[in-house]
Amino acid sequence: MALFAKRLKFAVIAMAAMLGGCSTSTYSSWEQPLIAVPLQPSFEQQVQLARIDQLLGRSDLDDETRSQIFYERGLLHDGIGLRDLARLDFERSLKLYPAQPDIFNILGVYLTQRARFDEAYEAFDSALELDVSHPYAQRNRGIALYYGGRYTLAKQDLIAHYEQDPNDPYRTIWLYFVELETAPEKAAQNLTNRFDRAEREDWGWNIVSMLMGSETEQQLLDSIVRSSESNAQMAERLTESYFYMAKRYQHENQYAEAVQLYKLTLSGNVYEFVEHRFAALELNRLLAALQNGTAQVESEDEAL
Repeated sequence: MALFAKRLKFAVIAMAAMLGGCSTSTYSSWEQPLIAVPLQPSFEQQVQLARIDQLLGRSDLDDETRSQIFYERGLLHDGIGLRDLARLDFERSLKLYPAQPDIFNILGVYLTQRARFDEAYEAFDSALELDVSHPYAQRNRGIALYYGGRYTLAKQDLIAHYEQDPNDPYRTIWLYFVELETAPEKAAQNLTNRFDRAEREDWGWNIVSMLMGSETEQQLLDSIVRSSESNAQMAERLTESYFYMAKRYQHENQYAEAVQLYKLTLSGNVYEFVEHRFAALELNRLLAALQNGTAQVESEDEAL
């Protein structure tokens, strides 16, 4: 079985490399994109769900234990893309044991995906009240504020999040996209400055290099083929890369390319990644704007 899996891994990477080699040099049409095999629920995940269902049928569980089990099942549902079932589990867990910052954080993400921004802000505020040092709530609140058009507040959250770890490329990337809205003349220079100061050990700095124009899209995708050790890792890196490419195309008013790239972001089924979570939101907003004859959504800052 291990030998078969190893052969399959290299077959997938070889197929992806061949598809990438057939593409145009700029990847502008995205007609023959680099792809990975979409991720599927593992046997282990399915077994875990079955065991949890059995546990929840017991009558001797106290509220705190039952709350934890609902939370764990919610995480499993979330990881395989069953987000409505996950949300129900998280809400059940929260009713049994309210002081759970992790649940307020993930519910805030779900509310952001549904463009229910005021409720999302409240959820993230609750997470931070329970745990001021929560590793993701401030970032996610900043992203929600960004999508809600409250760019000044978003920048405050994302700068604070960036300063906690300047060597994390994704903190730099999200701050860059907010700065494109608040200080576009400085955004590119700030991106370069943060790139130069970082240690750049994380693979994601390749995406920053692409956004800076120091690395082409083809070079980025070729590096994914070379460095990916499994189909899962390739799917994850493609999910990230396609999402941020889409945002760049969208910012440059190249909407057809952006739409295709958001769809490719969703194609790998990497449900737990923030890029997958918000690709559908981006796609829906972009398609709605195009249908209405405008590709820009008025921000709350501008409306005030």
